[in-house]
Amino acid sequence: MRLPAFPRRRGVLVAVAAVLTLALSGLGLRLWYAGPPGDASLEAGFARDMQAHHAQAVQMALIIRDRTTDREVRTLAYDIATTQQQQIGQMYAWLDLWGLPQASLEPRMAWMRQGHQNMPGIGPQSAQMPGMGPQSAQMPGMATRDQLKQLEQASGKEAETLFLRLMIPHHQGGVQMAQAAQGSGQPQVRRMARSILAAQKAEIELMRDMLAARGAAGTSPQTG
Repeated sequence: MRLPAFPRRRGVLVAVAAVLTLALSGLGLRLWYAGPPGDASLEAGFARDMQAHHAQAVQMALIIRDRTTDREVRTLAYDIATTQQQQIGQMYAWLDLWGLPQASLEPRMAWMRQGHQNMPGIGPQSAQMPGMGPQSAQMPGMATRDQLKQLEQASGKEAETLFLRLMIPHHQGGVQMAQAAQGSGQPQVRRMARSILAAQKAEIELMRDMLAARGAAGTSPQTG
């Protein structure tokens, strides 16, 4: 006598559920034993270096706020300062949560090559970023001290133009760093990287339009 089909199906479903439970339990154990990122990890390097990179953007935004009365420029500066200061706080908190110091003896930007190696379709031969040699510790797009001093001394349209010309390559550097951070195994780091990419790419286009409106479109000054 043949058994009804329903009990057989129920048995199959129970077996599938058991397999899924074991698989998820194993994943949970692997995540538990993996622990937080280490001191030399992509995540720690990104959090430290992007804090420093963001801090200069905030500094430039606060400078231009006091050097112009142009509403469009002041609104952009406010958006950059508030958004990036909030992200600085998030990254500071990550390091604290992971039990890592805010500073490290690791060379700046070493994590960036590691990040590109972890990204699909990018191997060791293509992991080096433009302008970064093996010993380079320079964060991309950073303004020099002389350029910051020049911005502090300028005013009006001159200050607006210089701010935009400095902030465009600064944002481009931030985009490079965020692209590398997408190789992270930490979902919150990848979310932050995606947020930075979207915001800064949009602001780059806005700033190019603002430069063109001021008759100053063209090559940005060489940054650090």
